[in-house]
Amino acid sequence: MNPPFDPHSGIPLDPTTAVYRLGAGGPSLPAGLAAASATGRRVALLHVDIDRLGAINESMGEVVGDKLLAAVAQRLQEAMPTGAWLWRLGSDEFLAGVGYRGEEPDGLVLAERLRDAFETPLSIPPYVLRVTLSIGIAVYPDDAQDAASLLARADQVVRVAKREGRNGIGLSALQERSGDTVEQLSRSVVEAIGNDEFELYHQPTVKAHDGSIDAVSVLLRWHNKEHGLLRPNHFLDLVERSGMSARLGYWVVHRAVEQLAAWRAQGLDYLNMSVHLANPMLLRSDCVNLIGGLLHRFGIPGSAMEFEISESVLALNARNVHDAISGLRGLGSRITVQDFGMGGLGLAALAQYPLDRLKIDRTLIHNVTSDPRTAAIVRGIIAMGHRLGMQVTAKGVETEAELNFLRRNHCDFFLGHLFSPPRPAQDVAELIRRRFLLPEAFASTRPERTLLLLDDEDNVLRSLVRLFRRDGYRLLIASSVQEAFDLLASNTVQVIVSDQRMPDMDGTEFLGRVREMYPDTIRMVLSGYTDLATITEAINRGAIYRFLTKPWNDDELRDHIQAAFRAHDERSGSSEDEY
Repeated sequence: MNPPFDPHSGIPLDPTTAVYRLGAGGPSLPAGLAAASATGRRVALLHVDIDRLGAINESMGEVVGDKLLAAVAQRLQEAMPTGAWLWRLGSDEFLAGVGYRGEEPDGLVLAERLRDAFETPLSIPPYVLRVTLSIGIAVYPDDAQDAASLLARADQVVRVAKREGRNGIGLSALQERSGDTVEQLSRSVVEAIGNDEFELYHQPTVKAHDGSIDAVSVLLRWHNKEHGLLRPNHFLDLVERSGMSARLGYWVVHRAVEQLAAWRAQGLDYLNMSVHLANPMLLRSDCVNLIGGLLHRFGIPGSAMEFEISESVLALNARNVHDAISGLRGLGSRITVQDFGMGGLGLAALAQYPLDRLKIDRTLIHNVTSDPRTAAIVRGIIAMGHRLGMQVTAKGVETEAELNFLRRNHCDFFLGHLFSPPRPAQDVAELIRRRFLLPEAFASTRPERTLLLLDDEDNVLRSLVRLFRRDGYRLLIASSVQEAFDLLASNTVQVIVSDQRMPDMDGTEFLGRVREMYPDTIRMVLSGYTDLATITEAINRGAIYRFLTKPWNDDELRDHIQAAFRAHDERSGSSEDEY
């Protein structure tokens, strides 16, 4: 079989993955480095290894392995930002590259973006496979002066990352620091604090009922002289091994309280601050006194502070942890469990500590609008938190579909890129003064009779819209399953009509998922394809209410839809006057 070609350039692509092969006529790494040098940019080269591909080939066969490679390549391509490069290098290896300067997204940002893309398992029928990546990052010109040396350096780094465990990200020069003594590491952290290399970024937390800003969450960044802007997951292990976590933790709280005082002095007296409290800081016997002293010094009431703690410190079940949490709440502050659901915290611990909020980890929010299991977990966390007298914050909200799903399920607070990415204090000030974010997304609307139509044929959708418009329904139109899930997450829908044969998922499977996530909907199939066994099984298990055939009789179809709305009214106990 002839290899595929790029339709724009005519250059042959890798036959298995349909991406460029390095050095085979696609984007040129040496040319990219030369262009970066001429424009004052760095280039981050990412060596991406698929973990355990060899084991999958051995246990499931190379056909499955090749299909997995193709699916991985597609995920990688979809996650690549504009202007970045992607090549296939070897059997289980890819290369990604991105040029950047200053505060632009760098290799670490790209690595996290690629790794995040695989939080959802891949479907390789009949298997569902969870894929993890090991990524090594080398930077031009910091780590190497030419393409060959940069490739070699990235390869060295990914080997180290794989030895330390799967799904890891390694950064070249930072790994060299792992051999430093505790004294050397401590000195580097002290110098970084003294040189103001650490900086607080801020991200607003908004209230569910109106989109107003409740607080600003603090995120730590390190402007490292050698490696540029670093996120905490790439330097906190060095800080911990240096024994400086408590000192840096105090510095973070001090700067956060100082910044809050400055904003409040400008008239923003409604604003609160949310700060992560490092475990060693919380474990200090004088933790409450230190924080109380800061609040008194800057004139900040304790009620203006929210302290986020990790699940791991609660799992210690240490007496001084309980005393510190109680003492901070005695100051009037709120205590939040950070990234709940990812740290293996036993549920019994929630009853042992005086806690105020749970913050749902972003990895659970990512698939909440389309995956029934994820949706059930998030609903469960929200309901459990409320039953325990706590409020719930969703972290990492990126789409209005996610926002509306969470609002409909009574989540209390949100933060994420939908509202604002993390920014330095000077860049977030105007956003804070605005106070209300995305008011159009939070505007209340009168309930209506809403009909969702899903069909991958545009002419069918147009015909259905013309037919049902006369009956006064609010019509939602989707040409793919993902569009339909997004619409369901953002709207209250009473009746759904779905085609059966669609490229991404058949109608009965889609409506089966909808039944789990939105059990109050009335679900119907409208199709010219009749598989009696599949349809009968779907009706028997309650996935669909009725099966209708194409071509349809207009009057009969309208009668069926009216009957479906009546059935919804009877189930919900609502009257037509409410619509």
